[in-house]
Amino acid sequence: MNEIRAASAFATSGREDVFSNARVVLADEVVEGAVLVRDGLIADVQAGHTAVPAHDMEGDYLTPGLVELHTDHLETHYSPRPGVVWSLMASVQAYDAQIATSGITTVFDCFRMGSDEDNGYGPGEMRGLADALKAAQAKGRLRAEHRIHLRCEVSAHNVIEELEEFRDEGLVGIASLMDHAPGQRQFQTMDKYILYYKKKRGLTDAEFDEFVKRRQDESARYSDKHRAEIAEHCHDMGITIASHDDATLEHVDDAIRLGVKLAEFPTSIEAAKASHEAGMSVLMGAPNIVRGGSHSGNVAAIDLARLGILDVLSSDYIPFSLLHSVFVIARDIDTMSLPQAMRMVTKTPAETVGLADRGEIAVGKRADLVRVHHDPEHPEHVPVVRGVWRAGHRVA
Repeated sequence: MNEIRAASAFATSGREDVFSNARVVLADEVVEGAVLVRDGLIADVQAGHTAVPAHDMEGDYLTPGLVELHTDHLETHYSPRPGVVWSLMASVQAYDAQIATSGITTVFDCFRMGSDEDNGYGPGEMRGLADALKAAQAKGRLRAEHRIHLRCEVSAHNVIEELEEFRDEGLVGIASLMDHAPGQRQFQTMDKYILYYKKKRGLTDAEFDEFVKRRQDESARYSDKHRAEIAEHCHDMGITIASHDDATLEHVDDAIRLGVKLAEFPTSIEAAKASHEAGMSVLMGAPNIVRGGSHSGNVAAIDLARLGILDVLSSDYIPFSLLHSVFVIARDIDTMSLPQAMRMVTKTPAETVGLADRGEIAVGKRADLVRVHHDPEHPEHVPVVRGVWRAGHRVA
């Protein structure tokens, strides 16, 4: 840890920067010191002060760039109101700006595969949005690095048909297996389903009964078949498989059999514990942490964190909640340090999907960095993002 002292004497062909006077959040501790970045990689981490020219962090935290595995927030930019579709490129760029300024440098954007009669998207629409994302990334228009997460509604008759449009897509890194039919997973009780579908869609009793029967019939007919087929494809392509809304030990057994690595949003402590013990990374929503509970009445993420069975956080529908939740956890759980909480949004998600080059401030890792100001006296522990760098280049 002595390269920083001599950094100004190095003559390199690439770019070199020093970030000093920072509280550097490492994987296991916070070090007051400086970080040397060379050619987009972290070259050194040094405790204490440095006399070489540097970016003064003024005592703020310097954290790894956040790694987001599951967010469908792009949809709200593309279709901000019912019946309104925005410009593809403008949607992608606006969404990307919000992602980056939330401290997220790697993001898996969710695209829906298969209709659950509530998504409102037509044939080819997801493929068109993905093509706009790819074009924007290829032309250097985006700040964060974007990859694709396919949310596969296995009970839908057309999920395989829509998946075909992404079968050879190199940006796909995650596929989640979902079943939102009544009596399944998230909707094991009809109370939640009535609230989410009947009241939201304004269905009469007769219409709702027909809707429920149709969805249950589709689940019985397609779910097992589609789960197996999609899982086989993912294994062939090296795509991380995620389960979704597991509620029972039987659900977890199915996930183990299919080779699931990521257990998304388990709805019970029993399922979360079994998934964690089976070696899966248990993912919960950061909004659940910030709000103090699940918006749909399922298990509270903070309870899983206290039990030591929460591994990854996802911003889900509020990008900034990812960073915010880290400071809430560090405040509310005495046994969990800030570095431990930070690993849930950096190192562990990166490792879960095989991205070994990022997620940690360590020599040789990619210089994805976030400058974060945090006032511990703020009643809601809301941090402020003051700067974001991806591979050593400032993007926000």
